Amino acid sequence: MNTRPFSRFFRSALFALSALGFAGCSLLPTPQKDPTRFYVLTGPTATELNTGYKKGHLRVGVRSVTVAPYLDGKTMIVRRGPNEIDYRDYARWAEPLATGINRMLVARLHLSDRVQRVFPQPFPFDTTRDVDLHVSVLRCEGLVKADGTASVGFLCGIELVRAGEQAGAGEVLLREVYEAPQTPWREGDYAELARRLSEEVARVADRVLAALPAE
Repeated sequence: MNTRPFSRFFRSALFALSALGFAGCSLLPTPQKDPTRFYVLTGPTATELNTGYKKGHLRVGVRSVTVAPYLDGKTMIVRRGPNEIDYRDYARWAEPLATGINRMLVARLHLSDRVQRVFPQPFPFDTTRDVDLHVSVLRCEGLVKADGTASVGFLCGIELVRAGEQAGAGEVLLREVYEAPQTPWREGDYAELARRLSEEVARVADRVLAALPAE
C-alpha cells in the first residue's frame, strides 16, 4: 500500500492548521489604552491653607451646593448653542461637580482674615454660625459657538443670610445671579476648562466675602 499521498496530505493539513493558529493569534485585537482623563477643580495650595488659622470672628456655614440636573454627573459638558448639550465621555470630573464646588468654596472662604471657621453641611449641633451660604449652579461647562470659538460657561445663584437666633437672623445679605464673563477656552483642552471653571468658583467666593457683615 502506498502511503506517500496520505503522508503528504497529513503534512499539508498539519501545516495549514499551524498557519491558521498563528494567524488566529495575530487577529486578536491589541489592547488599547483607556483614553479617559479625570479632572478636579483647583483649590488653594497647602501653603495658603496653612496660613488660614488666625484670625477673625465670623463663622460661616456653607450649605450643600446644588447643581442643575444635567450637571449632576461626572462627565464634562460642552454646550453648543442654547439647547444642545454634548457630553464628553473621555473627559470626566474625578468627583461629583457639586462636591468639588462645595470643597472649593469652603477652602476659599477659609482664607479670609475675617473668617474664624467655615462649616460645611451637615453642621455641628454644638456650634453656632453667623451667616449661611447657599449656591445653586445652573451652568458649569464649556461653550462652543457656531463659528467654532470656545469660551467658559458658568452661571449660579448666590444667597448669603444671617444665621442662628441672633438679632437679624434670616436677613438677606447677598442674593444675586452671577454669570461668568466669556473667558476664551481652547476646545478639547479639558485641563484648561477645569482651571477656568475653578477661577469662576473662586470669584463666587470673593463676592460672598465682600458681602460678609461687619464683625
